[in-house]
Amino acid sequence: MDDALRAVADPTRRAILVLVRDREVSAGEIAERFPEISRPAVSQHLRTLTAARLVVVRRAGNRRFYRLRPEGLAEAVTFLETMWSTSLGRLQREAEREERAHTGDQDVKGPL
Repeated sequence: MDDALRAVADPTRRAILVLVRDREVSAGEIAERFPEISRPAVSQHLRTLTAARLVVVRRAGNRRFYRLRPEGLAEAVTFLETMWSTSLGRLQREAEREERAHTGDQDVKGPL
């Protein structure tokens, strides 16, 4: 999970993941989408995504094709959903507590 989160922390790598989300894309086509970045830098981003197991690579001759590996994000997504639902639960309980206090209901006991 740590490698996946570090990998998606970079905006260029997130943009690459969006490119390869729905279809296989060649390394050359990916590099063309980022003219402001050198090809070696794009290759490094692709290596990082591969090492984090967020993309799979298929070789065809001297070309490489990349595709999203959605299960690579599964552990991180589960962690973030857990954190989010916990926070939402606390927010909901606090809002309900404030609503009861505001409407005069005196049953506002219990920790957040």
